[in-house]
Amino acid sequence: MHAYLASVCRDCDCEAYRVGGAADHVHIAARLARTVSQADLLEKIKKTSSAWIKRQGKQYAAFHWQGGYGDFSIGWSQLEDLVRYINNQEEHHRTQTFQEEYRSLLQKYHVEFDERYVWD
Repeated sequence: MHAYLASVCRDCDCEAYRVGGAADHVHIAARLARTVSQADLLEKIKKTSSAWIKRQGKQYAAFHWQGGYGDFSIGWSQLEDLVRYINNQEEHHRTQTFQEEYRSLLQKYHVEFDERYVWD
């Protein structure tokens, strides 16, 4: 799945520096092309990868992404740290769940949210 997600980014002229994650989420560090919006890129990623995974076998027939997503920008000087963070997802989530971490990020960056709309 991670390699497929990287190929979708490349097809949209958005270089994927790293794709990774854990069983319940994925992280994509990518450069956003000037010709595509964040929403359009995420829609393309979710639609095409969902269709692709369902063709990989009956065990994936019920696969679906949650309705929303989180999208954060970083500076070039932060890319190395982000790639390292993505590479260490399994170890990282031994001490903090994805939901705990996501709430923490939203609070850290003062993003208002309603729990009813964050999780499917």
